[in-house]
Amino acid sequence: MNIQAPLAERMRPKNLDDYQGQDHLLKEGASLRRALDSGVIPSMIFWGPPGVGKTTLAHLIADHLKRPFHTLSAISSGVKDVREVIQKVESAGMFTKSGTILFIDEIHRFSKTQQDSLLGAVEKGVITLVGATTENPSFEVISALLSRCQVYVLKEHSQESLLSILNKAIQEDVQLRKKSINLKETGALLAISGGDARKLLNVFEIMIGTFQDEKKISITDELVMSVAQQSVAMYDKDGEQHYDIISAFIKSIRGSDPNAAIYWLARMVEGGEDPKFIARRLIISAAEDIGLANPNALLMANHCFQAVQTIGWPEGRIVLAQCTIYLANSPKGNAAYMAIRKAQQLVTETGNLQVPLPLRNAPTKLMRNLGYGKGYQYSHNFPGNFIEQEFMPDEIAGTNFFEPGSHAKEQEVAANIERLWGKKYSD
Repeated sequence: MNIQAPLAERMRPKNLDDYQGQDHLLKEGASLRRALDSGVIPSMIFWGPPGVGKTTLAHLIADHLKRPFHTLSAISSGVKDVREVIQKVESAGMFTKSGTILFIDEIHRFSKTQQDSLLGAVEKGVITLVGATTENPSFEVISALLSRCQVYVLKEHSQESLLSILNKAIQEDVQLRKKSINLKETGALLAISGGDARKLLNVFEIMIGTFQDEKKISITDELVMSVAQQSVAMYDKDGEQHYDIISAFIKSIRGSDPNAAIYWLARMVEGGEDPKFIARRLIISAAEDIGLANPNALLMANHCFQAVQTIGWPEGRIVLAQCTIYLANSPKGNAAYMAIRKAQQLVTETGNLQVPLPLRNAPTKLMRNLGYGKGYQYSHNFPGNFIEQEFMPDEIAGTNFFEPGSHAKEQEVAANIERLWGKKYSD
């Protein structure tokens, strides 16, 4: 073991029994555990946040099954690299063990062409693909490849799991066990980690490193925060400040500060963040924070995403900047966002209320005899294409979900609802 390697690397588990977390996949009788026990695993995608052990699990599976193992990073590899690995496996033929595992880290960064290059080998069983991604594979992995893979969702570490990992490091790591470390308080460490074991260990190592000449160290929340704020400032697209930076970016847009928003955008651009991730968050911001106050914002954000995909990098950063400034300068309104939240809450409270008979589909004679569709009035048959009738279950009739903010556009929507429905949806 390289004692100069980062603590998170030194503490990687050596076998599945030492692996922390993901009990829903690996405990006795769980889906992935059953596959491992049978010795037959499908090609798979590990989807989960940073620092939950996706890469480690791939290595441990290969060791457990004694399978040949190749690894590629989607950041630095291309079609040529994929084909070279496949040709190498095919050339080895009978002289290599069957079921070679090809692990691709950050597979969501592979283009459609790069993912296409994997299809034949996966389908024929030349390789067993294991991909790791922090992004929803439904959006980032082509359907032909996704249909040939089992998706396993990895969850962030619980506080108990993180403390277990940390205590194990203190007791067993070749460097840390030289010191007497007292975990007097752990709240700040757990908060900073955000469920990310790698981040937890890296921050802890940085902090311990500031006490090189001291043998006894007492860890308090105040100490952790002071050291972390000074030492953990670099943006890391793999997770160190991934969520903090994107949070600052979105909050700057929401707060109508284009200069701050551009700064945080620049931090992500310089840090190598996936431009499609940024563009998707702009779409969410346009709907959540601007919404009906400026409906064009959603169109702008959607076109931004399409443009980034079309022109690529580095020019795509200009499109992101244009959209960022536009959204930051747009009027803000969250009436649509609050309406769906309120509606979801009511659904949770009231359960599956029956659809009123007039609104039900009636494709058969039996359904029509039961009253399905009876009494429904076709709006286009009436003046102004409107006729007042009940569209909600009786139990919640008259419930108002849309509450306009102060912006004129949202007030216009509210006025139109009142014009059509009178006092029905008035609070």
